[in-house]
Amino acid sequence: VQLQASGGGLVQAGGYLRLSCAASGRTFSGYATGWFRQAPGKEREFVAAIRLLTYYTDSVKGRFTISRDNAKNTVYLQMASLKPEDTAVYYCAAMPGRPSATPNEYVYWGQGTQVTVSS
Repeated sequence: VQLQASGGGLVQAGGYLRLSCAASGRTFSGYATGWFRQAPGKEREFVAAIRLLTYYTDSVKGRFTISRDNAKNTVYLQMASLKPEDTAVYYCAAMPGRPSATPNEYVYWGQGTQVTVSS
């Protein structure tokens, strides 16, 4: 599975972005897909994941929405009410089975897309 993340950019606090993670090489449907982020000097952290259910880290609940379009083999992360602390490189990843919040359990990774939120 090859993953291509896109949609990052520069946005003001309170703004909105939608990230996309397009998969090729194999259908997404049997895989859990997660979004992670990594800010400078910090460890990569879990943001959200989806397979049959959706999962979110507490800091993004109510602001971010993960969804998938199996026909397009794409997973989305809609990010609203963005805050400066959301600034990071965002990565999508996929793994067989149930989603996990642990990066090392994911098998496939996209290249990352930069999200910068200005105050």
